[in-house]
Amino acid sequence: MPKRLLLIGGNYAPEPTGIGKFNGEMIGWLVNNGYECTVITTYPYYPQWKVQEPYSRKARWFRKEVSHDGRLKVYRCPQYVPAHPSGKKRMMMDVSFAMAAFAQLMRILPSKKYDYVMSVVPSFHLGLLALLYKRFRGAEVLYHIQDLQIDAARDLNMIHSGKMISAMLKLEKYILRKSDCVSSISDGMVRQISGKLDRRIELFPNWADVDKFHPLPGRMALKEAFGFQPDHKVVLYSGAIGEKQGLESILLAAASLGDREDVQFVICGSGPYREKLQEKALAMGLRRVHFLPLQPIEQFNRFLNMADLHLVIQKSGASDLVMPSKLTAILAVGGLSLVTANPGSSLHDLISGYQLGIVVPAENQDALNAGIRKAVTDDHAGMRGNARSYAVEYLSIDKVMGRFEANVLKI
Repeated sequence: MPKRLLLIGGNYAPEPTGIGKFNGEMIGWLVNNGYECTVITTYPYYPQWKVQEPYSRKARWFRKEVSHDGRLKVYRCPQYVPAHPSGKKRMMMDVSFAMAAFAQLMRILPSKKYDYVMSVVPSFHLGLLALLYKRFRGAEVLYHIQDLQIDAARDLNMIHSGKMISAMLKLEKYILRKSDCVSSISDGMVRQISGKLDRRIELFPNWADVDKFHPLPGRMALKEAFGFQPDHKVVLYSGAIGEKQGLESILLAAASLGDREDVQFVICGSGPYREKLQEKALAMGLRRVHFLPLQPIEQFNRFLNMADLHLVIQKSGASDLVMPSKLTAILAVGGLSLVTANPGSSLHDLISGYQLGIVVPAENQDALNAGIRKAVTDDHAGMRGNARSYAVEYLSIDKVMGRFEANVLKI
């Protein structure tokens, strides 16, 4: 008899990046490997911060989708999505989804029991819904932390009220203690969570599709296909474009390389801060900074292979609070990455320990400028090879999900 799993999470397929991408791929793997899965989620909105087609006209209502001969059911719930997210608006969004998800959970509560109910952070309080299901139906609760949401909100000054932070941390501790399994995506985040909870925390890292994302020959031809000259050095940032990410540092780096006409900067993606960033680039007279929309998934492998250098920009307070999801695909294509992370963080230890790319201190503009200049000048074929080898050995979805199944689902 197949095992049954219920996932509760605010991000899910067909979101092309971030937590929604990984939730969708995880459920797809489980269904393809004999599980019956149900998902309570919302409509795809990330990273555009706007509900995407063909869902935009249906996003005010509850919707059920069934596939894989009935082995996968997806319940989409309405929620508030702010066009320009702030700390307060994100909280409103989280609360609106939690209320809708609670209503949907009550509808399916009497149906056939699930063996596991899994909530994915953010949002951290969705763990309460998983615990509610456990109370009535006895399923095991899996609490998977993609982002230390409360710690990040505190350390990045997204929430200023000490009383609110304290109340949220107490609620989080309750959820952690009552969950049957707590997991997270990096060694550093596991260490952080271990400081809150005296028990084993499972390492459940994000993965890469090493078949879909792989190295391609002919980088010069790929550059021409995307509108650049063969001898250009393309420095790429691809991902969400938000105000808190410090992407102005890319513009300052481009200005510092004014003597290198061959170095072209590409900022690719969507987000509430994109227009302001474009205006700043225009005001600075940066002719070699190009803004491109999020690329279609069918050509994303070619797009990543086109770049000579990939920028992974992190704030200094975030190196052990979040693990950038974009990094897995960069490693899979054998890309050369320049990562901003401070010594002692899991991100710094990973990149430097395995020689996967170049690491410079976070929020240090001079170090970033010098790192980019070095990256586009020297040969780093060894690091590219290391990146691909690491992805194949440790980040293959089959290997990651296989370990999760053996260690957590006990199959």
